[in-house]
Amino acid sequence: HGAGRRSKPSDYKIRLQEKQKLRYHFGILENQFKRYMATAARRKGPTGTNLINLLESRLDNVVWRLGFAPTIPAARQMVVHRHIEVNGSRVDRPSYQIRVGDVVSIREKSKSKPWIQENLEKATHRVTPEYLENDLGTASGKVIGSPSHGDLPFQCDLQQVVEYYSLMMFTDLQTQINISY
Repeated sequence: HGAGRRSKPSDYKIRLQEKQKLRYHFGILENQFKRYMATAARRKGPTGTNLINLLESRLDNVVWRLGFAPTIPAARQMVVHRHIEVNGSRVDRPSYQIRVGDVVSIREKSKSKPWIQENLEKATHRVTPEYLENDLGTASGKVIGSPSHGDLPFQCDLQQVVEYYSLMMFTDLQTQINISY
């Protein structure tokens, strides 16, 4: 009785899946992702491009992209455990926003750790995105440009993500209006 029939996924399901792809990749909770989305919507320019710029500019993501850590959760741990410096200052917030011109490096004291040496050796085989300049000899990297949609390591339809949140904000607004009457 229809167990073999596959129906077409709804528009809502498609939008939700695209949003979840981004959230899970960057390891961000829903409320934080909503804040990134609101910030991206307030900035000038396309909201999807602004969102990718915000997400790819997180310190934990930049540490992973430079090859200092094998995964984003490992990069997050490196940041929280104070192994990372930005422009010579220790930063322990994974959500810290990196700007163009910032230099991200591993602390001098941490460079001698065997697992960091191993990560740096493995990083020689990794591809660094165009917006980053990597110097594995000194265990540092520099942000030389802004990230774009093409820098994502997977396919994602940003328009679906933007539409998901515009629909959610509209229904939240309607709910608030109905409650006030």
